[in-house]
Amino acid sequence: MRIGIISETYPPEINGVALTVHGLATGLAARGHEIDLIRPRQNASYTDEPGFHTLETRGAALPRYPGLRFGLPAPRTLRKRWTEKRPDAIYVATEGPLGRSAVKTAVRLGIPVATGFHTRFDTYANHYGVGFLTPVVHGYLRRFHCRANITLVPTDALAAELAAMGVDHARLLRRAVDTKLFSPSKRDPSLRETWGVDANTPVVLYVGRIAPEKNLDLAVSTFRAIQQKAPNARYVWVGDGPARAGLQAAHPDFIFAGMKRDESLAAHYASADLFPFPSLSETFGNVILEALSSGLPVVAYNEGAAREHLADGVNGFRIDSGNAQAFTAATVTLASDIDLIRHMGHAAVASVERLSPEAVIREFESQLSQLVEENVHERHVTIAPA
Repeated sequence: MRIGIISETYPPEINGVALTVHGLATGLAARGHEIDLIRPRQNASYTDEPGFHTLETRGAALPRYPGLRFGLPAPRTLRKRWTEKRPDAIYVATEGPLGRSAVKTAVRLGIPVATGFHTRFDTYANHYGVGFLTPVVHGYLRRFHCRANITLVPTDALAAELAAMGVDHARLLRRAVDTKLFSPSKRDPSLRETWGVDANTPVVLYVGRIAPEKNLDLAVSTFRAIQQKAPNARYVWVGDGPARAGLQAAHPDFIFAGMKRDESLAAHYASADLFPFPSLSETFGNVILEALSSGLPVVAYNEGAAREHLADGVNGFRIDSGNAQAFTAATVTLASDIDLIRHMGHAAVASVERLSPEAVIREFESQLSQLVEENVHERHVTIAPA
């Protein structure tokens, strides 16, 4: 098949959506499909990967997210490209202006459309002081996804939530984790030495965007509670974002490692000891799977990946959403018991060992193939004589 993939974020940008979409695209290409990748032009140069035909469109900087861009509408460009070489199906990963124009253009051309629900823009409004816009965002997301034939989501809970919003064609596409990359074997004693800790000193890890919507106040207060029981504990932060400078100035004892990828990221995961994740704004939370795969017990709210993959008291603690006191108490309990950390760490690895990228790619391929077959049938029925 020739598959159009439209995303307003893509590597070398580092975030969960960019890396997930890249994994899906390269996985399909490896299985022999042609990938028609459409993405905003970035400052960094980009070279086509095998099986890819890439179109870079106009974009603009995303406010409050330095280094990230969104794509501007490109209906004429898309219509010309898809008229000259028509995709069998398209997958639109992001709901920005470029994604919206891609959905509308594909519908007009009769190309089957799958959308992905990757980012909780509706929850971001409150964190940026415009909570009154949440109903407007809900309406936009509903209209966007309702134009598609199907919307792919990572959890059953999110499918139910979308159905309540009026998007009744959600289908499940689970997330994968690279268990070969994210592995306890990547633990690096020399890295821990640079953090100033020994084998029995708990290292708390944060990985992700350092931004207000991640509930960072709870992350900080929880770590300070840990220090009451384990004064030598260290807090390592991997990532970047608009809140980093303020945190770094206010908490000079925190270690800010910056953005990490691939082997370096894997080493930071495996060299830490526990992963409290206080965010309530995640659609899924890929970092939870990466932490579990690296042998870190996780403390997280009962949302997204935690709801699907965290067994309370087994590979970490799953906390009722919004119960900050319970979140802190569970994290302190874990950080104060090195034997419990190690026991839950072993269970963490075992809990995700079947989430192979290959299985997810096959499922994605199957969903798109089914979409193409359904669309051919519908078009045939439409033109058949009465």
